Amino acid sequence: MDASQTPLPKVSAPVFRGVTQLALDTKGRLAVPARYRDALYLHGEGRLVMTADPSRCLLIYPQPVWEPIQEKLMALSSFDERIRALQRLLVGYADDVALDGAGRALVAPSLRQYAQLDHRVVLVGQGGHFELWDEGLWQAQMAQAIRLTHDDLPPVLDGFSL
Repeated sequence: MDASQTPLPKVSAPVFRGVTQLALDTKGRLAVPARYRDALYLHGEGRLVMTADPSRCLLIYPQPVWEPIQEKLMALSSFDERIRALQRLLVGYADDVALDGAGRALVAPSLRQYAQLDHRVVLVGQGGHFELWDEGLWQAQMAQAIRLTHDDLPPVLDGFSL
């Protein structure tokens, strides 16, 4: 095999983590922090999918990461009303977005309304995707998480330690 036939190295999936407080501008654009932009361009050329989450936040995926999730979801039987409701929510609200030259992404008005996003927001890395929260709702979620006790945790976490 000559150099022109050398396979390209496999690019690992992006890993997004951390909590960043941001503000939407007056047009509803989110300025994606610079530390995430390279990975978003590498894993999808800056193309994103934003959708609603049942927790009243938004999910933001690099488009190539979202596509297999949508395929799996839509392959499930829509005869189960719970599955159909989830399909309606996740796929129905899904919006294809591209980062502009300044690294901003427009959050559609319907998604801003769904997640109650006004001005102050919180971007939360969740491994292969982000959650976008209204700042007040995020603070309420964290207050609730802090109050969790061992008895509140699901059995699958028994024996799990940090």
